[in-house]
Amino acid sequence: MASWLLGTSIMLIHVLGMVSAVMALMSSRTSQGAVAWIISLLTFPYIALPAYWFFGRPRFYGYVMARGARDNVLRRVLARYYESSLPFHVTPASSDIQAVEQLAMMPLTRGNNASLLIDGDATFASLFEGIDRAEHYLLLQFFIVRDDALGRRLQAHLLKAARRGVRVYFLYDEIGSRKLGEGYLKELIAEDIEVSPFRSSRGFKHRFQLNFRNHRKIAVIDGRQGWLGGFNVGIEYLGQSRKHGPWRDTHLMLEGPSVLGLQEAFWEDWHWATGEVASLNWQAERHADTDHHVVIVPSGPADRQDTASLLVQQLIHSATHRLWVTSPYFVPDQGVQDALRLAAMRGIDVRVMIPERPDHLLVFLSAFSFLPDMLKAGVKIYRYLPGFLHQKIMLIDNEAATVGTVNLDNRSFRLNFEITAFIPSTTFAEEVHQMLENDFAQCRRVTVDEIQRRPLWKKVVSRAAYLMSPIQ
Repeated sequence: MASWLLGTSIMLIHVLGMVSAVMALMSSRTSQGAVAWIISLLTFPYIALPAYWFFGRPRFYGYVMARGARDNVLRRVLARYYESSLPFHVTPASSDIQAVEQLAMMPLTRGNNASLLIDGDATFASLFEGIDRAEHYLLLQFFIVRDDALGRRLQAHLLKAARRGVRVYFLYDEIGSRKLGEGYLKELIAEDIEVSPFRSSRGFKHRFQLNFRNHRKIAVIDGRQGWLGGFNVGIEYLGQSRKHGPWRDTHLMLEGPSVLGLQEAFWEDWHWATGEVASLNWQAERHADTDHHVVIVPSGPADRQDTASLLVQQLIHSATHRLWVTSPYFVPDQGVQDALRLAAMRGIDVRVMIPERPDHLLVFLSAFSFLPDMLKAGVKIYRYLPGFLHQKIMLIDNEAATVGTVNLDNRSFRLNFEITAFIPSTTFAEEVHQMLENDFAQCRRVTVDEIQRRPLWKKVVSRAAYLMSPIQ
């Protein structure tokens, strides 16, 4: 009897593995991901089967359905927001900008001010000053929040705001902030601050959606000022971690109609997390002194298209003489790799800045498998030396730049909710150019020889890590 049960169980596991392999074939969003899952499910179903059901979902279906329900109920609110921003809409000056606007499903607006915030001290000084100026409400969203010295400073500013009557909405990713203690949250809740985790696995029906993350970092004050970029909340982001050392990152402060785009992204996430509709200011206001054009580009696994990957590819194709990119995690999909190589072959100055020190070992190892082909095509790869590089920046010619949360890897392209500001402004692009010039001066350039001289076992490990990158 026992042997019959064992044999039946083994057969059932293999049958389920084959069924799941067919599902992966039909639904995976990349051929590399499909191959990785199919091989694993057919060869090692005992391990791969539960992994696939927990981590292999190609789209965040619950969020898709919630978005539809929200649109049915709240379409009139968004219509008012759209109407209020109409005077600030700009007809795209080129088809390249039009493509970004179509991907974003948000308008290009004028009358904005975009201020670069370089490194942690400047970023958190700006954010905390903004929180202290809030009159009506604060929207705060981070992937990682730690209960350390910086986390306590943030908490103190939020508590102070709440005590003077400001409505505070605090959203954090349940996986990224898994170490955030209940005590920290209870202190916020005790002052009537609205607190919620972002759970991708909300409810029984969506219990297997554990591989999605909300990687956005958004702050909005009264619908008039907004922040986004690479910074989470923890002392390592101030360069106070022994493991990482100095921390190089960039954030962005926005004022003007584009802030409502940030607000809408938060609003959607808050609705998914809580089922509640936050009452917010949707009246667009232009900045008095500056006229940056801005498109806010939300992206994530609920999108019909691979918005983040397509955005990066579009920006690469639009470059005519310069394309500089920084990313802490650099394992781009085949489309982005091909676009980078082709840009270099066209004579574009293509530079990619990545960390010298690894943060995630598998991602770090994966890059070695495809870097030789990129280097041979003329793509220049630089490693940042002083500390850990975490900024996510793109500079396109001297015409436009992006600041946001998107890394050039499969997780950001297809598994994470992300947010990017695209700014087609020559003055802003020049600021980014000067910032990156300083960063490249602190880098070393990677050569083909140093990668090819690596021992065989390291090459094998790197290739295996690359093949697993779609499901990391």
